[in-house]
Amino acid sequence: MTAGPASPEFDSARLDAFLRSALPDRVAGAMTLERISGGQSNPTFFLSYPEAGTRLVLRKKPPGPLLPSAHAVDREYRILKALAGSAVPVPPVLLFHGQDDVVGTPFYLMERLDGRVFHDAALPGVTPGERRQMYFAMAETLAALHRFDWQGAGLADFGKPGNYYARQLARWGRQWRETKTRDIPEIDRLIDWLTAHLDESSETTIVHGDFRMGNLMFAPDAPRVIAVLDWELSTLGHPLSDVAFSCLPWHSGPAMYQGIMGLDRVALGIPSQGEYLARYCKVAGRETGPGSFHLAFSLFRFAVILDGIAARAKAGNAAADNAIAVGEMAESFARQAAIIIEKS
Repeated sequence: MTAGPASPEFDSARLDAFLRSALPDRVAGAMTLERISGGQSNPTFFLSYPEAGTRLVLRKKPPGPLLPSAHAVDREYRILKALAGSAVPVPPVLLFHGQDDVVGTPFYLMERLDGRVFHDAALPGVTPGERRQMYFAMAETLAALHRFDWQGAGLADFGKPGNYYARQLARWGRQWRETKTRDIPEIDRLIDWLTAHLDESSETTIVHGDFRMGNLMFAPDAPRVIAVLDWELSTLGHPLSDVAFSCLPWHSGPAMYQGIMGLDRVALGIPSQGEYLARYCKVAGRETGPGSFHLAFSLFRFAVILDGIAARAKAGNAAADNAIAVGEMAESFARQAAIIIEKS
């Protein structure tokens, strides 16, 4: 049994014994375990039994005390299982274990897929033609998610239908007031503006909550999405929240979470935000995409999330080594949101 460079915080022998009992047909020979570095959320590991040809991914809660609703791997497992076989590509899940006795927290296992994940929205290393198709594939995948019959799939209790933006604004405004690491006047202005321009429509779909290029896996040799990853924030919500969030690359530069603002997007083959939204609306069967409110809200929310990462880093319990640098980007995203509301 071998572990990767970042050893797990649990006894891998106990996990190995559990899997030999739970998945006897998939286990043979020695287990290898490798922690995937990066990310601010649920610890993730590559787990394999080379002798059996088994390649899996394990997602678990972080160790230590957590907020009751945070890092809900049971919800991740539930939505992945519900989406299996639908028009929304997801990794096949194998099992969920809700007790702490194996790896110290609840966890689930899914198949490890072969594909490409791009954390840089400029999609380095692909041709302009393929790059354009990958952006449209992202739009089509998001539209498929929002067309998914969540009621028919038994997900009526997966969140609260309606009143989404009012609840979200209250939640993120409260987090800002309680955990902020510095004064950012733009965020306070945004809260006032967003409150005055609230989208109160009751439209409800499954929302991913973190739908962006870096959470998509593309086929190794084609501009096709083969899996949507990281469902930790998924719930019932307003579809335009996902759409607006997926537009953040057009409102952030390469130094701001690897966006595309300021790049020669025509030469790169990247569609305009308008072209991307037109493709989404066509496939989703919508007449309109996100407006100033939705885009400003997504930038505001992301700014608060980034400052929250900085707060965790300051307290010494952030998940990623670059948490402090990431948190410092909060001001940049707040400024981009302020530009949108000024233009509106």
